[in-house]
Amino acid sequence: MNGVHDMGGMQDMGPIKYEQNEPVFHMPWEGRVYAMNRAMGAWLKWNLDAWRFDIELLPPTDYLRMSYYERWFATLQGRAVKYGFVTKEELETGK
Repeated sequence: MNGVHDMGGMQDMGPIKYEQNEPVFHMPWEGRVYAMNRAMGAWLKWNLDAWRFDIELLPPTDYLRMSYYERWFATLQGRAVKYGFVTKEELETGK
């Protein structure tokens, strides 16, 4: 593997930031993204490998710019359209 998501052992990526007493979710929206991913997974349209693959398909600039749960949310939106749960227009308009 040699994608942006495979950074283990790479040099000059900066220090790993450790947050003492780190909360599970830093913001309420992160918990909602987690819950939406769990709920959508109940449809059994994809497995863990497909889910990870979809995250790894994010463009490198987006992958590095996004937070952990932003990646989840972007991937969830793409999957919702890909598997016919919503249309792209419905996502864009919120209706």
